[in-house]
Amino acid sequence: MVAGWFAGDGDRFHLLGTRCSACATVFFPREDTFCRNPGCAGGDLAEVPLSRRGRVWSYTDSRYRPPSPYVTDPELSWEPYALIAVELEAERIVVLGQTVPGVTTVDLAVGMEVEIVPGVLNEDEETTWTTWHWRPTGVTA
Repeated sequence: MVAGWFAGDGDRFHLLGTRCSACATVFFPREDTFCRNPGCAGGDLAEVPLSRRGRVWSYTDSRYRPPSPYVTDPELSWEPYALIAVELEAERIVVLGQTVPGVTTVDLAVGMEVEIVPGVLNEDEETTWTTWHWRPTGVTA
């Protein structure tokens, strides 16, 4: 999906953020130019792997096709999916993403533990676009 936002595979898959050397603020998506913390005088930004686990902060479902400029094939049926906001375990920042296929809002609860896994955003004959998905811990799908 977006180069430099995640790395690894399997149990080593994780999001990539940046941490300011002056104030220790963590950013996702990554920040490569300056510390966005208004109370910080600025420091060097270093890439850091983010927590693989967190807790559901909020969630909802998406029941509509994305509007332009996103392209979807109107000939294909639309599958709703759950969107989830997860507070990362160590960083205490909230990161949005989809749940793994098959997990719906009925399966979620605020405070539930989830983990990040690689996912497929879209694919065609030539390309598979990858992203991240959130999966409730203990689910192996």
